[in-house]
Amino acid sequence: MAAFYISDELGAIKHITYTQTSERWTPLNTTLFAGSSEGKGKAFQKLAAFTQVDSQTLLAAARADGTAVVLAVSEDGETAETVSEWKETRLKDGQRYVGLSATTGGIYSCTSNGALRLTQPNGDDTPAFQLAALPMRLTEWRLSQNVETFTYAGDEVEVSVWNTERAFAEASTSRKPVPTSEDATKKRKRSEQLLPGEIWRAKNLPNDELNLRHPVRNTALTYLQPSANTSQQHLLVGTQFGDVRRYDTRAARRPVANWKVGKVGGIGVVEIGTHEHEAFAADQGTNLYAIDLRNGQVTYGYKSIAGAVTSVASSGTYLASTAQDRYLRLHSTFPPPSEIGQQQDNKGEVLDKLYVKSVPTCIVADPSSPRSMEEDEEEEDEAVWAGMEDANSDDEGGRKRQKT
Repeated sequence: MAAFYISDELGAIKHITYTQTSERWTPLNTTLFAGSSEGKGKAFQKLAAFTQVDSQTLLAAARADGTAVVLAVSEDGETAETVSEWKETRLKDGQRYVGLSATTGGIYSCTSNGALRLTQPNGDDTPAFQLAALPMRLTEWRLSQNVETFTYAGDEVEVSVWNTERAFAEASTSRKPVPTSEDATKKRKRSEQLLPGEIWRAKNLPNDELNLRHPVRNTALTYLQPSANTSQQHLLVGTQFGDVRRYDTRAARRPVANWKVGKVGGIGVVEIGTHEHEAFAADQGTNLYAIDLRNGQVTYGYKSIAGAVTSVASSGTYLASTAQDRYLRLHSTFPPPSEIGQQQDNKGEVLDKLYVKSVPTCIVADPSSPRSMEEDEEEEDEAVWAGMEDANSDDEGGRKRQKT
């Protein structure tokens, strides 16, 4: 079984559960939050799901008009009750939400004009919150699995990694008023020094053969793996030029790999897969690819997609995607070859497609489904091993420095 939550441009949220029979996959479509006839101002731009310690599933969703809502989903996944609602007053016309994450500490949200917020729903009409300001013209914002760092990128905004706690502490302890996004942008232009709370910032590619500067057009990004070391993060970034770039913050400021993947327009979506060395990328055409992270090769692509992919999510070994052709698709996935350069024997296919009345905007896996719970446990184990590897790496580096 695979289960997902999807949102659409009219402000509806649905729970989709797939069950498999001997002949086909069958989706069960349940509407949790009815859409609105008020137009695209109620369109959900970001969606996040989270399971609390008491196994209660919460959904956080952010709308185009700046409002956001937290829903408590019933145990059977058939109804949802509004827990809290608020509005991001710093969101202006022509701007949008670029990031949303639900955690035990609260709901993190970020907008394209750099309005970062931590909201702590408490049942009151006005939930507690903290504010911080980031640069403007952002296109994507992601929170790390352990919540210790976040990353963003944008239009003429280089990929950057921040310490989450320090980002909010700098804003709350400053004697000056909370800085605006415009202030943060001006400060960045004046100096190449890291901003307060910023850990690492990427550097642009070298000038081309005519000594012309490369425009910075980052359109999508994600963390590749959990890391207990805030100074060492692995990131995957998509650009408007169809490139997919891999960054290792400890190795260099420039990408350690740069692969040409997109065929039509830029990269709209990048997401890590559940298999080792696996990631997915979609361009602005109708292409959705599986990528081998060891060499950037496309291992296979999915057929019969008639619109640009808007969002993807994994549930166990299955991938679901939403597209502008108003279809939700369930895909099979297969790991990259065991050795680099080998031929891919098995290729993913579209297992089922479900038509929805409005253009779907976001999709996330249901964290309470059995497959997602197994996946979370595996990610926690990976985080522990990553932390041990980082510690060993630091120890070795220290011993080498002592010898010199």
